[in-house]
Amino acid sequence: MDALSINNLHKTYNSGFQALKGVTFDVKEGDFFGLLGPNGAGKTTTIGIITSLVTKTEGTVKVFDIDIDHDFPAAKKLIGVVPQEYNFSIFEKVQDIVTQQAGYYGMERSHALRNAEKYLKQLGLWDKKDIIARELSGGMKRRLMIARGLIHEPRLLILDEPTAGVDVELRRGMWDFLARLNAQGTTIILTTHYLEEAEQLCNQIAIINDGVIVVNKSKKSLLKKLDKETFIFEIKEPLTSLPPVGDTVFHLLDETTIEVTIGQQFALNAVFSHFNQHNITVESMRNKSNRLEELFLEMVHQ
Repeated sequence: MDALSINNLHKTYNSGFQALKGVTFDVKEGDFFGLLGPNGAGKTTTIGIITSLVTKTEGTVKVFDIDIDHDFPAAKKLIGVVPQEYNFSIFEKVQDIVTQQAGYYGMERSHALRNAEKYLKQLGLWDKKDIIARELSGGMKRRLMIARGLIHEPRLLILDEPTAGVDVELRRGMWDFLARLNAQGTTIILTTHYLEEAEQLCNQIAIINDGVIVVNKSKKSLLKKLDKETFIFEIKEPLTSLPPVGDTVFHLLDETTIEVTIGQQFALNAVFSHFNQHNITVESMRNKSNRLEELFLEMVHQ
């Protein structure tokens, strides 16, 4: 079953601006789906339409086969949303912010309190339950938004830039939590500017640009499209030159740093063999940039 099915979605604002131009894609139940694109591409407009915050001009949206035009209240119960901007009162207590959200779904207070405890504990906020939200750090506020979005245990969770402004350690902790949630059966749609995040978490990725889906493939299939990859090697002894091998490109960034670009068919082991032949000792190696980022830039500038 599709958790979400969007067909021929258009949105034209009163100004005449076309935010969406026939967007079509499906999200399978159980997927961790990445919706990527530059600012103004149409990501937030799409989410706004799914959640009824934006009125579409044309097209259909179904959530677990429920058409939002025919029975949005039923569809709403299946969706949890974590928006990009904080939209809770900073003067309310953490636990109250989460449990009050449950009222929009008709949950009994006892049920809401149990779920609030469950998710606040999982997100490391239970010891903060009685303080007002204003006293939370930015990362804690992000986690509070996720707990609130999960209070009614939705089958589909939509996350709009959930780790924006969060430090690296907290971000990776949230990645672990979201991966576990998805493994337990929750379908997740993620929009993010952190392409490493999409590569780490998502199994399916759609790229939207200028209101149009330009690609929609499995992450594995997308990454296969990259025909080259660039690595940075830190070496032990200074070097002034290095002979090429095959069609591999070597650049000396400085005396102890080598940038190597290899084709998809060229094994990385051959690079190490080349280094060994010239008595070059490698101390560390890393990707120059995120592979998905390279592909993203290629797609949106076609």
